[in-house]
Amino acid sequence: MTIKRALISVSNKENIVEFAEKLLELGVEIISTGGTKKLLQEKGLKVSGVSDVTGFPEILDGRVKTLHPSIHGGILAVKSNDQHMEQLAENHIQPIDLVAVNLYPFKETISKENFTFEDAIENIDIGGPAMLRASAKNHEHVTVVTDPADYETILRQLKENQEVSLEFKRKLAAKVFRHTAAYDSLIAGYLTEMVGEESPESLTVTFEKKQTLRYGENPHQQAAFYQAPVLKGGSITDAIQLHGKELSYNNIKDADAALQIIGEFEKPAAAAVKHMNPCGVGTGETIFEAYQRAYEADPVSIFGGIVALNREVDKVTAERLHEIFLEIVIAPSFSEEALAILKGKKNIRLLTVDAGKAAEGAKQLTSVRGGLLVQEDDILSFEDAAVSIPTKREPTEQEWKDLKLAWKVVKHVKSNAIVLAKDERTVGVGAGQMNRVGSAKIAIEQAGEYAEGSAMGSDAFFPMGDTVEAAAKAGVTAIIQPGGSIRDEESIKAADEHGITMVFTGVRHFKH
Repeated sequence: MTIKRALISVSNKENIVEFAEKLLELGVEIISTGGTKKLLQEKGLKVSGVSDVTGFPEILDGRVKTLHPSIHGGILAVKSNDQHMEQLAENHIQPIDLVAVNLYPFKETISKENFTFEDAIENIDIGGPAMLRASAKNHEHVTVVTDPADYETILRQLKENQEVSLEFKRKLAAKVFRHTAAYDSLIAGYLTEMVGEESPESLTVTFEKKQTLRYGENPHQQAAFYQAPVLKGGSITDAIQLHGKELSYNNIKDADAALQIIGEFEKPAAAAVKHMNPCGVGTGETIFEAYQRAYEADPVSIFGGIVALNREVDKVTAERLHEIFLEIVIAPSFSEEALAILKGKKNIRLLTVDAGKAAEGAKQLTSVRGGLLVQEDDILSFEDAAVSIPTKREPTEQEWKDLKLAWKVVKHVKSNAIVLAKDERTVGVGAGQMNRVGSAKIAIEQAGEYAEGSAMGSDAFFPMGDTVEAAAKAGVTAIIQPGGSIRDEESIKAADEHGITMVFTGVRHFKH
């Protein structure tokens, strides 16, 4: 079915002049609206206005222009249906064979820093989605295009075959419905947030494809990486890759975990991550000092891991990073000298992203088979906790520092989680065990001699006193945990017997 008449109305004017020129050369009549019509006419192209077709002017500041039977009748008519064609003729309506439309820039509007509610509302397109949906519904008879990337294929098929194949028209129609669904999802999400609805009766979310991945967690699993359409910073989706191979599925998950950990700290900090768990976290007066402490926390596990830092990587830090094999280094920036040093390693991936810019109040979406779990990010700070000290002894100044470090890190360790910290670095991490004392034993064994005088952080309360006993035997002097067990007194008594100070926070930090 050849294309004789096209309607073009686009906000994204990429390649639209060239597309219209080629259509005209193929003998296609073009109808257009507003800014698109003005642009095409300024380029010397012969186009008609929608008002010329409808016999009705654009009104209400352009809110009403294409919502007219002369437009929608021409789009929705089934050309193989004699009655439809008779009705078009009776009402002096001509068929429309191609519709090229993309929508008002709602996403771009709400991505700006100082947009108003009125700006957002005025950038909700009405006529555009109506034309796209109508064309996509009637795709057997109408070629509909919303993505400039598809112009070339349409033109090639018209030139070679005098028509667009049904197979490609169906692909275009599917893309249109994905496009309008994503558009409506953004609007629904924005308005839902505006009215403060926490758990709406239905949830529609949209993401944009960032890249096709080589494979998923394992080579036999297909995978792709999608990002939120409105980026707010502090995310792995926002990272700029300066060097190295394409990120893998597991790289992305580990990098995300590293960024979340490093976002906990204001002073120079470094976090090494392996398989979604921190294997070493350190802080210092300089980023070199912080990384050195993170490395010393577990010099075995860091090999082949991911390191995130919250300060620019300088020459001396880069030299130390260069000494071992690392999959990824993430930082807000790299000095020219540091970049030159690290690029000397072919396989290392270097990313820039500022973890400190992470948006508060974000939602976590976790898929389960047949469903989705939604929750707020765990962003409670130490200052938000209801801190109490149930033991006889209060922490020393140094113990407070170690306790706070352990508390910040343990929330990012898979449950059951235990972290030992001492002198501005983790010294032991116990993750993902089926009982808490098992995690404690792993952390203590890893810490070795450094367990002596360290602080222990637990992501949840102690169900009994055995973890305190294990901590005391290893030389731990301070413990931070939520409290709230029916057997808290058992743990408190054991702590007092061994001279351990214990802090209750009232905050659980499970991470399943």
